[in-house]
Amino acid sequence: MKIICVGRNYVEHAKELNNDVPDSPMFFMKPDSAILRKNFPFVIPSFSKEIHFETEVVIKIDRVGKMIQPQFAHRYFSDIALGIDFTARDVQQELKEKRFPWEIAKAFDGSAFVSDFFPKEKFDLDNLSFKLDRNEVNVQTGNTKEMIFNINTLIAECSKYFTLKKGDLIYTGTPAGVAKINSKDKLEGYLDNEKVFEVNVL
Repeated sequence: MKIICVGRNYVEHAKELNNDVPDSPMFFMKPDSAILRKNFPFVIPSFSKEIHFETEVVIKIDRVGKMIQPQFAHRYFSDIALGIDFTARDVQQELKEKRFPWEIAKAFDGSAFVSDFFPKEKFDLDNLSFKLDRNEVNVQTGNTKEMIFNINTLIAECSKYFTLKKGDLIYTGTPAGVAKINSKDKLEGYLDNEKVFEVNVL
């Protein structure tokens, strides 16, 4: 199982981190060991003093595909979820300044949370709102209509480089509003105003 993540897929998020807006999807990977086990808290790792939350719509691939055309991409997934890409922002910034790869800032153990999955037919995937509350205060909101590259485009582009297999996850990018988490935070995620997860931070 692969975890494929998309960077800078919302204009305002790219701007808030002073990054260029990409002309094509920007992918990075997490190993399966990055998945935060269900009902487990997120433990802030000792190597970072600035872990950020990045809330994202996640799709789960359910059939093998390679060189998929965008018009057929919808056939390759049936379920979606809401997830968090936890990022060691201080580590990432240091690595970027050195022009080093930044996997250790993104792919560490527990850095990929994902809610239960729901049938995609339940939602309008071109106009799907989602949000994250921290300690019952809204901190991040987004809508898939604001994506630079939509879900079908992402699947098609991914499949140019990686054979997609059943169970692979694609994190589709985060909107503006990312911020540092703190010990004892409670993070609650919503799809179309329906609560779909709660994560406690240690």
